[in-house]
Amino acid sequence: MSTPEQESVTERGNPRKPEGEYGRQMLTRMNESHAAVTEWGLSFLDLHADHRVLDIGCGGGAALRRMAQTVTAGHLTGADYSPVSVETAKAFNADAIAAQRMEIIEASVEALPFPDRSFDRIITVESFYFWPSPAENLAEVRRVLRPDGRFLLIADIYDSGSLPESDLENIRKYQLFNPTPERFRALFQEAGFPDIRVHLSENGKPWICVEARNEKGKEPSS
Repeated sequence: MSTPEQESVTERGNPRKPEGEYGRQMLTRMNESHAAVTEWGLSFLDLHADHRVLDIGCGGGAALRRMAQTVTAGHLTGADYSPVSVETAKAFNADAIAAQRMEIIEASVEALPFPDRSFDRIITVESFYFWPSPAENLAEVRRVLRPDGRFLLIADIYDSGSLPESDLENIRKYQLFNPTPERFRALFQEAGFPDIRVHLSENGKPWICVEARNEKGKEPSS
């Protein structure tokens, strides 16, 4: 449960696109508060040491640092359309960036600045709520995912029909896109993913991880 002070920082920091000092404070806190759901979601990723990995909406950079423990011979890229997020994530991962194992850039999921089939693994953690055109944006993700690659969407709430009023109030306040599991599956199908698995947490929390795979040898349709 957030304190009134934390709620004030979140509101002033703008979770849709973090900005200013309050945005930096919010991102630092989220690196900690999202740790558990991130660890749970990444358990479905099947990450290898030599993978090329993209984190869309990388926020404060905690998921990148976690994956860097496994990706020791590959490369990690973080992308976020908030300059404050990029700055914060770079500072949080300064060692990996200095070692040229990681880069973090300012970019939007609407037009990812990468060639087709660039990444073995792609994730997004707690950012899908804000994607402007979900099905189109998911198709853009699939474009840069290699055949037989895997994409994970991780979120700590979904439309379960039984969310507490505090979560519902935040959904209204920040205009969050918060689908049901069935709607998630339909959106991924619309984007062209041929293999979709929806994981729901069994620990009593409303966590969701949508796992999508490209079929081996199949290329994204244009």
